[in-house]
Amino acid sequence: MTATDRQLDQRLEREILQLLERRGPTATICPSDAARAVYAGDDDGWRALMDPARRAAGRLVAAGQVEITQAGRPVDLTTARGPIRIRRVH
Repeated sequence: MTATDRQLDQRLEREILQLLERRGPTATICPSDAARAVYAGDDDGWRALMDPARRAAGRLVAAGQVEITQAGRPVDLTTARGPIRIRRVH
């Protein structure tokens, strides 16, 4: 992993936490929210950051800071298929 990769990972993790902090305690975000915020471009280039954003969410899950949900219920990111949401751990 390069220094640039680590910086991107850290930016995505920070962005996820900041987005959640700005919302209510039970609010959720989509990994695409973080990807779009970090990319900050006008085109669809943020889509390339979707997998890194999901991995960042996974690291935050491992750290006990967030959980991954589908249909409002916690799920395991490694087995979840389809759209996911991220929320702070209550």
